[in-house]
Amino acid sequence: MFVRIVKMRFQENKIDAFLKNFEEVKVHIRNFEGNCFLELYQDKNDPRIFFTYSYWENETALNNYRNSELFGSVWKFTKSLFSDKAEAWSLDKLVSLP
Repeated sequence: MFVRIVKMRFQENKIDAFLKNFEEVKVHIRNFEGNCFLELYQDKNDPRIFFTYSYWENETALNNYRNSELFGSVWKFTKSLFSDKAEAWSLDKLVSLP
């Protein structure tokens, strides 16, 4: 399982726009071929910080998404709302306990 975590910090007055857009696109991202799981988190101490946490069948599936028209439109809009550059981590899942 290939895991992708993305940390995003938004301009405070742009949070609602991000959440509205995420609500509109989340099902499309989750249903993208190769996506197995998608969650969104908000930091408890800084409400401007969000994380997406997603599982992909493999790195190729993630790259297919990142090269898609869907990602292009989602990322272009989302990026315009940032207060800082996003950070991302790609991880291999080693252990998962039920």
